[in-house]
Amino acid sequence: MNKINLALQVLPRAKDKDSYQLVDKAIAIIEKSGVKYKVCPFETVMEGSYDELMEIVKKVHEECYNSGTETMMTYIKIQSSVEKDVSIADKMEKYS
Repeated sequence: MNKINLALQVLPRAKDKDSYQLVDKAIAIIEKSGVKYKVCPFETVMEGSYDELMEIVKKVHEECYNSGTETMMTYIKIQSSVEKDVSIADKMEKYS
């Protein structure tokens, strides 16, 4: 299967935790995974295989809950193609 792009937005909430600190935990999981990614103001976009990226989503959820998240909304967008890899660079090159 070709590479896809997956945009992940997590909105963790906890009474005694700062949401931004919890989001930082999520981004750390993505960074540690080794996949190509880009942090944006509202979401983080990753590039890789579908299974690889969905495993990262699972680890992000686990880390957020292990860090004190009580409830979380998660939004995922996926771009894929039968014909070719989907890359972050293809979408961003004209803005660089």
